[in-house]
Amino acid sequence: MNLKSGELFHHVSAEKSAVYRAILDTFAAAKREYRLQLRPDEILVETKWPGVPPPIEEIQAALNQLTAWGNLESQPDTARVATLTDYYRLRLLYRLSKGGEAVESALEMFAQMMRRRAELQSVALEDIANRLQALLVLAASPNPDDAKVHETLRDLIRVFEDLVDNAQAFIAGIGRSAELTRGDANAVVDYKRRLIGYLDRFIGELVSRSEAIAESITSLQGNIEPLLVQAARRESRNAAPDDGYEQAEAMTKAWQAWRERWKGLKRWFVSTGHDQPQAALLRVKALSAIPQLLAAIAAVNERRGGRSDRSTDFRVLAVWFASCENDSQANRMARAAFALNSARHFSILPDAADLPASTPWAEAPPVRINPRLREYGEAAPRGPLPSVRDRNEERKILARQVADEHRQVEIARSRFADGRPVRLSELGHLDVYAFRLFLNLLGEALTTQGNPNETVERYTTDGLLCVRLEPLGPQTKARIETDLGVFLGRDHLLTVRSTEQVQ
Repeated sequence: MNLKSGELFHHVSAEKSAVYRAILDTFAAAKREYRLQLRPDEILVETKWPGVPPPIEEIQAALNQLTAWGNLESQPDTARVATLTDYYRLRLLYRLSKGGEAVESALEMFAQMMRRRAELQSVALEDIANRLQALLVLAASPNPDDAKVHETLRDLIRVFEDLVDNAQAFIAGIGRSAELTRGDANAVVDYKRRLIGYLDRFIGELVSRSEAIAESITSLQGNIEPLLVQAARRESRNAAPDDGYEQAEAMTKAWQAWRERWKGLKRWFVSTGHDQPQAALLRVKALSAIPQLLAAIAAVNERRGGRSDRSTDFRVLAVWFASCENDSQANRMARAAFALNSARHFSILPDAADLPASTPWAEAPPVRINPRLREYGEAAPRGPLPSVRDRNEERKILARQVADEHRQVEIARSRFADGRPVRLSELGHLDVYAFRLFLNLLGEALTTQGNPNETVERYTTDGLLCVRLEPLGPQTKARIETDLGVFLGRDHLLTVRSTEQVQ
C-alpha cells in the first residue's frame, strides 16, 4: 500500500494525539531495548498514559489507525493459539514501520534541539588540541596505523562539530536581552554576574588555546593528505561488495568528505587571506554579549524608574498619615514625604548655593516656574526642529586627536620593538601611551606562562610583534616610573621584535 509521507505525522494533530503519542513512545522505548514486536495487552501495561488508561478496545482501535497511517506494521500472532477458535480469532503483533522509525527519530531530534542550551565549550578546545597533537605524532610515524588515524580524525571532527553547533546556537541566542527586559531586576543582575564569569573563562581558554591549535594545523598541513586518504580507505571497506568501480567511488566520496571537514577546521582557527578565523569572530561575539546585557539592565532600570500612578501614591500616603499615633509622627512623615527639610538642592536658583543646609522651604527664595512647564510638562514650546549644527570643526579636532594618539603609539612601538633585550628596571620613565603598550605586551606574554620561572615567547594577537619575556632572579625588583604612577614587580628581560625582524 502506497502511503504519503505526510500521513505519518497525522497522529500529532489528530483528536486523540495524546493516546497516539503515548503508544508510539512505548514502541520507541521497546525498540531501544531490542524488542521489535508488542501485543495490545503489553502496550496497555507498559505505556505511560497521560491520564486514566483507556480500555483495550480503544487501544486496539488506535493501533489499527496507526497501522493505516503507516506508523506501525502488523502480522498475525500465532504464538498464543491453543484451539481452532483462537486460530480464527484475529490476534495481531505490532512493530514500528520503517517510516514510523524515521518519524520517531525526527521527533526525538526535534525535542533534543529544542531542549539544548547554547554553550561555549572550553573543554572542547582542549580536546581538539590533544587530538591534533596525536595526529602530529601519527604523521611523523613512517607507517601509521589505519585504525588509530581513523579513530583520531573521527574524534577530532566529532568534538569540533559539537563545538561549532553550540557556538552557532550561542551566537543566535545572544539577543536574549529582549527576554531580560521582562525579567526581575535582581535576576538580571545575578545573570549578568554569572554570564560575565562564564564568558571570562571561555575567552581566556579561547585565547590561550587558539594559537596552539592554529600552529598544530599549520604544522599538519603538509602531511595531512596521506592521513585523510588512510581514513577514507578504512571507511570505504564498509561499502557493500560490488565491482571495482563502486569501491573506487566510495573511496573518492569518503576522501572528499574528509578534505571538506579538514578545510572547515582550518578555517575556524587559521586566518585565510583577509578573512578572520571563525574563532576570532566567536570571541568578538562573546564579548558583544556583555554590552547587550548591560543595555538590557538599563532597560530594566528605565522601566523601574518610569512614571507611577500619582493618585495611587497619594491614597497610600493618606493611609500612612491616618495610621500616625500623634502630630509629631505626622509632621516627620510630611517632611520625609515632601522633602520639607532644606532648599539647598535647588540648583536652578542662582543664590541657592549660598543658603545653609538648615534653611526651610518657607524661608527660601521663591522659585519661578514657567506656566507651560506646569501645564504641559515641558518648558520649550513645540515647533520645528532646530537646524542641524555644522560639526566639521569638531570632526577636525577629533581627527587631529586620533592622529596625535596614533603618532604617540607608533613612537612607543618603535621604542620597544628594536629587537634588543632590555631589563624592565632599565626602561626608565614611560608616558601614558608607552605604558599602555608595555602593559599590553606584558599581558600577551603572561597568558602562556605556565609558572613564574618559565621563559615565554609568542606573537601578539595582531601578529605584528614577537614578545620574549625571560624572568630574572626571584630577588630582583623592577621599578618603572610612569605618568599614571609607579609599576613594581619582579625584574624580567624583555625582547620585542617586529615580524619583519623575525623573518
